[in-house]
Amino acid sequence: MGYKTFEEYTIQTTEELKNNYTKIIQELGENTDREGLVKTPERAAKAMQFLTQGYDQDATQIIKSAMFREDYNEMVIVKDIELYSLCEHHMLPFFGKAHIAYIPNGYIVGLSKLPRIVDVFARRLQVQERLTHDILECINNTLNPQGVAVVIEASHMCMMMRGVQKQNSTTTTSGFRGQFEKIETRNEFLKLISTDLS
Repeated sequence: MGYKTFEEYTIQTTEELKNNYTKIIQELGENTDREGLVKTPERAAKAMQFLTQGYDQDATQIIKSAMFREDYNEMVIVKDIELYSLCEHHMLPFFGKAHIAYIPNGYIVGLSKLPRIVDVFARRLQVQERLTHDILECINNTLNPQGVAVVIEASHMCMMMRGVQKQNSTTTTSGFRGQFEKIETRNEFLKLISTDLS
């Protein structure tokens, strides 16, 4: 399956998740018959399916669906791609921006597909390190460019709401393949994603 353009939920999965959320809310001491909570288990069940829909999507097929032969062989960058994911350790959100660059090697990919790939991997239970690696390897292995680079900057609610409770910390992860392993190419990319060209 490529990607979904609308929300759809399996009735059986929704019911099972709804029942589980009802039990969780009750175990926390709440009354699930209270007006504000009557529909919460169903809403939470649908929200969790939406937030983890990446398990049902194939990032490789998304790239393959929009690969075009092209002689262009300079750097292509899509930066400031919003991302929202769930930390697999606490199931709390982390969110931020992804910056992706590649140098074509006979093929380019439709620009909208790079944010879609980010969403596919972000819509799973994740850690930022693996998310960075998954995006990098998918592009590298499918598009076979001369080089690919991925940088992710994110804030983690598991560090902000609980644990160390540090509100202003951000985490940056990066990965580089091919031409981006050369310091001059990497530096050009890092300069471009940190510069406002408008």
